[in-house]
Amino acid sequence: MDFDDTPDEAAFRAELRTWLAANLAGHEIPDDPAERADAQNRFHQVLYDAGYIALSFPEEYGGHSKPPTYEAILNEELGRSGAPPIEGVGHLSNAIRLFGTEQQKADLLPGLLSGKTRWCQGFSEPDAGSDLAGLRTNAVLSDDGRRFVVNGRKIWTSFAAVADWCFLLCRTEPDAPKHKGISVLLVPMSTPGVEPRPITNAARNREFAEVWFDEAEVPVENLLGERGQGWGIANQLLAYERGPSDINFISRLSAQLHNLEREVAEGAVPDTPAGRAALADAYTKLRALEVKVQRSLSDRLKGALPGAEGSVDKLLMVQADQAIGHALMSLHGARSVLHEDHDWDVYTWSRAGSIYGGTSQIQLNIVAQRVLGLPRG
Repeated sequence: MDFDDTPDEAAFRAELRTWLAANLAGHEIPDDPAERADAQNRFHQVLYDAGYIALSFPEEYGGHSKPPTYEAILNEELGRSGAPPIEGVGHLSNAIRLFGTEQQKADLLPGLLSGKTRWCQGFSEPDAGSDLAGLRTNAVLSDDGRRFVVNGRKIWTSFAAVADWCFLLCRTEPDAPKHKGISVLLVPMSTPGVEPRPITNAARNREFAEVWFDEAEVPVENLLGERGQGWGIANQLLAYERGPSDINFISRLSAQLHNLEREVAEGAVPDTPAGRAALADAYTKLRALEVKVQRSLSDRLKGALPGAEGSVDKLLMVQADQAIGHALMSLHGARSVLHEDHDWDVYTWSRAGSIYGGTSQIQLNIVAQRVLGLPRG
């Protein structure tokens, strides 16, 4: 298979590199963890204004209708240049595109794609993390049929403290089997009764929050899809989130690995057998991720929607991310722990990879049952 750029792709890459060289100043990733999410959002808006967001998204819904390879090129060049990563909006925008009403698409997609409206996902709960279908947050239709009244709480909700909207999974059919009783509500975070409570994580930022819903009233027009369709919508969304369409890790991880290799070559850190082994392990796992994502990207070029095989991409991404985090700690030794610097943030965040977006154990089950066709027993 030929993964070299076509002439059009090469021209796009060259144009993008020129644009990044002229516009990146002032948009580097901040050292302060508390500032990173806001900096990421600001640069997302700059990219959008320049025409570099939603490259493969349908033009009729605010995108550019380019092949998915252009998204890959964008992510590669952002990682190469040290720019902040793109905000993960592809999975949410595709969920609204696929299941939303025309009014919902018109009202919500422009702000979502541009970054001017920020979103969070209300999925995990204190008693329903890996067992997402066991969620208890409930939404009861009012007597007049005009609104849902929501009660419950979510946890580990990324960016909830700064979000304008929540993509909320909740139970609307209490008597239905648990997978069939879930719906999606699109909830403004300004709704009375919605309260995010930030959580400071090990990477020293307040990205996560616990979100409480106390008699929060949501108009029925904010139901995405049909009642009881939430599980199917969530699975389609997670396929986009876990698959190559939104993976911008590869170029960032590659840059981290090359920096480590350069430090060893230049004598900035000791050249030891253990260090070499850590680098080799990181290289092989990153290369495995690259090859798998190239295969997934080829499927997308043929028109296939992301599916259960995206869990393989997620598993390989976690392995590569954690291997590079281990290499950082092995080569830099105690300094990262003592100073809790950016390397410490990279390492601790890599540990979360086997939990967020579905635990690695859940991903392995998905691969076994839905990809390989193995029996549950």
